[in-house]
Amino acid sequence: MVVIIDPQIAGISGDMLLCSLVDLGADQNKIINGIKESEKFFSNSTIKKIAFEKIQKHGVQAFQLILEIDENFHEKKGSEIKKAITDSVSRIGLSEKAKSFAESCINTLISSESKIHGIPEESVHFHEASSIDTLVDIVGIAIALEDLGLFDETIVCLPVSVGGGSVTFSHGTMSNPASAILEIFKNSNLIIKGNDTNEELTTPTGACILVNLTHQSVQFYPSIKVNSIGYGAGQKDFQTFSNVLKIIRGTENYFKTDSVKILETNVDDVSGEILGNLIEKIMEKGALDVSIYNGITKKGRPTHLVSVICTDANIDKITDTLVLETGTLGIRISTSDRFIVPRSIHSINVTLNGDSFQVHYKKFVFKDKINFKIEFDDLKTISNIINKSIKETDLLLRKEIEKLENKDDKS
Repeated sequence: MVVIIDPQIAGISGDMLLCSLVDLGADQNKIINGIKESEKFFSNSTIKKIAFEKIQKHGVQAFQLILEIDENFHEKKGSEIKKAITDSVSRIGLSEKAKSFAESCINTLISSESKIHGIPEESVHFHEASSIDTLVDIVGIAIALEDLGLFDETIVCLPVSVGGGSVTFSHGTMSNPASAILEIFKNSNLIIKGNDTNEELTTPTGACILVNLTHQSVQFYPSIKVNSIGYGAGQKDFQTFSNVLKIIRGTENYFKTDSVKILETNVDDVSGEILGNLIEKIMEKGALDVSIYNGITKKGRPTHLVSVICTDANIDKITDTLVLETGTLGIRISTSDRFIVPRSIHSINVTLNGDSFQVHYKKFVFKDKINFKIEFDDLKTISNIINKSIKETDLLLRKEIEKLENKDDKS
């Protein structure tokens, strides 16, 4: 199963995510009872009413959180809110995964404030996030995720709309997205984007919940069979779009998806030896793949197109290597989603011609058929030692691997 969070238009807040999970099928009564049980851990706050109601948002039917509270304080220490949340999830009896998720959410919120203001985490005070709303969102979502069994599923996120213009809060007015939002998304793999809406569309609580729920960002919907859809409405109304967060739960095909960077540069003044060395160096820097193509560029010059597939984590090292090794003056960078056949890595000890070898191979299942691919470096090494061709060595090793796989299937 795969879950897709779609905040491309309306962004995300804690209550929008909670409501979309309710619409997806999470038990309302379990969530409400859990939140009411948590109320006792949050001092000076009383929940007068809590409910989920179906409403229309710009033509879209969605669940909205109805929350009436009575509070009489201006701010709370982050550590107080953290204790209230951790005590709550323990009292409710949630799983370790749910507890860890809830604690990570509030830790992210505290850490972002600490870094922005340059103060220790234990000294952080919340203003806007000091309301019991924060506890309701985090605890309620933890309950809903566990009820739906989503902690064990693949969750991906489309680009997150943060809005535009400016935002005014306890620390004054600043451009949107505010510092807290940027700090929360920093170092995550999630993508944010602005638009011409002069409003904050993604809240700090929504952002901290999202980055702890998934680090998998996609530009487009993956290939799935849609099983259920949840719509969660925000509190604001807009004239040009529905302020609604979508969550889609579906059955993925045989492929998994991820997002990679593609680096390309044309070079017309380097030798084949340099290009061969370049491939080795780039692979050592963590590239997923390197290809070099021959072609003709401007003024009829023969050229080599160097194309590299890599992740965000390796992009700086690889671009440095491309410039230093080739002298190129420009590198094109694009982002691409890709389908991947799920695979697992295994090893086996094999004896051939009296010599013992450890062989590594990738095992994958596609349309209920099991296949495997032996690591080429192992094939090359073993073929040289036993003095047989790569093809002969591959056949010998495959027989040994098939024996092991058949034995495991029977056991």
